[in-house]
Amino acid sequence: MQTETPDPIGGAIKAYYEGRKNATITVYSDQMEADELPAAYLFREFAEMPEREQFAISECRGRVLDIGAGAGSHALALQEKGLEVTALEISPKATEVQKARGVKHVLQGDFFSLPPTPHDTLLLLMNGIGLAGTLEGLPHFLDTCKKWLAPGGQILLESSDILYLYEEEDGSVLLDLNGAYYGELTYMMEFGQERTEPFPWLFISFDLLQEYAQEAGFTAELLLQEEDDHYIARLTLA
Repeated sequence: MQTETPDPIGGAIKAYYEGRKNATITVYSDQMEADELPAAYLFREFAEMPEREQFAISECRGRVLDIGAGAGSHALALQEKGLEVTALEISPKATEVQKARGVKHVLQGDFFSLPPTPHDTLLLLMNGIGLAGTLEGLPHFLDTCKKWLAPGGQILLESSDILYLYEEEDGSVLLDLNGAYYGELTYMMEFGQERTEPFPWLFISFDLLQEYAQEAGFTAELLLQEEDDHYIARLTLA
C-alpha cells in the first residue's frame, strides 16, 4: 500500500491553524545543531516580517507567483496591496490553510513539473532559491523560472552567504576546497510522527549567483544587503 509523502511543514501549519499554537517544526541540518521553527512564525503579519521581506513585497509588481508560499502570509500581504497573486505550494495541507485564510488564488503542486503560466514577478522569500538544491541544480532552476516569467518580468529572491558558519575563532575560514560548495546544505524536517527524507538546500553568495544568472541570460541586481549576510536580489532577462 502506498503511503502519503511526509509533510511535516504542512502538518504543523494545519495544526497551528486548528488551534495547536505551540506546533513546532524540528529542523535538522548537516552543518548546524537541530533547530526549532515555531509554526506561528509562518503566520506573521506584514508588520512582523523582517525588513527584507517587507522590502521584497514592496518591489513586487503585476501578477505575482509566491513560490513555496507556506501558510500564505506573503500572499495575503500582497493581496492587501491590491496585487494579483498566486500562492504556489507543494503541500496539500498548507494550501488548504491558505484557502481558509483567504488567499484567493492557490496552486498546489511542484514548481518544476506544473504547467507554467506567465507572471510578472516570481517571489522567493525565506531563502526560496534554495529550491535549486545545489549549484549543479541552479541552471535547471533558472531555466524553469524563465518558463514562468512574462516578458519583462522579474525574479525577487532572498538568500544569504553562509560562509560565517565556517569561521574559526581567529577569523580565518576553514573550507574543504575539494568538497561541495559551502552553501550546499542537507536538511530534514520533522513534526510529530512525520519526517522528510534528507533533501538538499542551496544558500548562495550574491557574487556567485550573479555568475550563474549571467550564464542563464539574466541580469542580477543586489537590492538589499543586511548585516546578517541575508540579501534580496532581482533577476531580469538581459
